[in-house]
Amino acid sequence: MQIAESSVASFHYTLTDDQGQVLDSSEGREPLTYLHGVGQIVPGLEKAMTGRQAGDQFKVDVAPEEGYGVHHAELTQTVPREAFQGVEDIQPGMQFQGHGPQGVINVTVTGVDDQVVHIDGNHPLAGKTLHFAVEVTEVRQATEEELAHGHVHGEGGHEH
Repeated sequence: MQIAESSVASFHYTLTDDQGQVLDSSEGREPLTYLHGVGQIVPGLEKAMTGRQAGDQFKVDVAPEEGYGVHHAELTQTVPREAFQGVEDIQPGMQFQGHGPQGVINVTVTGVDDQVVHIDGNHPLAGKTLHFAVEVTEVRQATEEELAHGHVHGEGGHEH
């Protein structure tokens, strides 16, 4: 069976950056399982998965526009250190949730000065080309319940 709309696919992957450094991998874990066609993985990878079948191994480069988006400079800000009341030791790389005009936003601390904290609301991989090495391990038809709920159930998926 080929990966198509309304199918469930499982795959192992290794994600690297432009320098070949591993950013994420399923090595040593269960394969990632998702419902194809509902946006559970980045669009560029989902497109590359279409038509594949169990046993296929391939590499794909996903541009920022088809990955985690381009980097938006307006999502970087400098905020007063007082905005982090109750946090004694703020360090670059720490992540927090904040509230913006569109609701909850995740931010990453990019720098800390005596009076201010520099934050970035972009996804940490925004603006980066994603390099995936993929091995498809299983493809099956989604159940009616999975389609109705919009996610995979059972092994590798959601439990109710």
